[in-house]
Amino acid sequence: MTQQIPTPPPTGPASPEPRLAGVRNFRDVGGLPTLDGRRVRSGRLYRSGHLAHATETDAEFLESLDLHTVFDFRNAVDQALEGPDIPLSGVRNLNIPLSDPAAGEDFWTMVRDGDTERLRSILGDGKAAARMADSYRAMVVQRTAEHARVLHALAEDSVPALMHCAAGKDRAGVAVAVTLLALGVQREAILADYLESNAPHRRYRVRPGSGIPEARSPEAAELLAPLFDARAAYLGAAFDTIDAQWGGTDRYLAEGLRLSAATLDRLRDRLLA
Repeated sequence: MTQQIPTPPPTGPASPEPRLAGVRNFRDVGGLPTLDGRRVRSGRLYRSGHLAHATETDAEFLESLDLHTVFDFRNAVDQALEGPDIPLSGVRNLNIPLSDPAAGEDFWTMVRDGDTERLRSILGDGKAAARMADSYRAMVVQRTAEHARVLHALAEDSVPALMHCAAGKDRAGVAVAVTLLALGVQREAILADYLESNAPHRRYRVRPGSGIPEARSPEAAELLAPLFDARAAYLGAAFDTIDAQWGGTDRYLAEGLRLSAATLDRLRDRLLA
């Protein structure tokens, strides 16, 4: 039987969501409301997990979106684990790691090889959730240059765009959130979109044969759960860091990311209706 290519989302906030066979957590962020009563245009900004396992039909659908740029926020360890993105005809792929080149290597070795007792010592008693919140804080403070590069690219010529990391919830989640803050989207709407990554069909799936178990036992699954969840506290930690470090979104954009008023205007012209 011939596979049917999902229909690209139409303009407007009521875009149907395609189910892609080899790409997790794909969605259009169009329709999200801004503080001044506008909305993000549909068909301009998408988010997803990595594209390494995209099927031929998935690729045909992604190419039908007329993407200009795919932003891949994975690092070398992620790409070694899952593989590079499949090439998409006519689409520019920008790899902008939002974590250190080898970040996570020792940790994932521990997850592969460690027993439940070791997992408990490293992740138990709230340490896994604290680790995640700390990583969101670090991305806000330490990755201003990378986030500024993304926003400048979007303002100039990189739309329509797709942003992804491995699961599409953490590094892509922060990058999408920063983009939406720059567009003036309400924080509540940004958080609601972020939490959509918890839907069962969107959650990260470890590639068979990678050596990383999604669960060895019920206790191991519980210990690992905070790493694979999208939690309000994680994105909240990023927002709180923006407020504590810069006193709010406007100064964060101007001083942290060094975005001029003209750049913000161009960005909003490209992405808002």
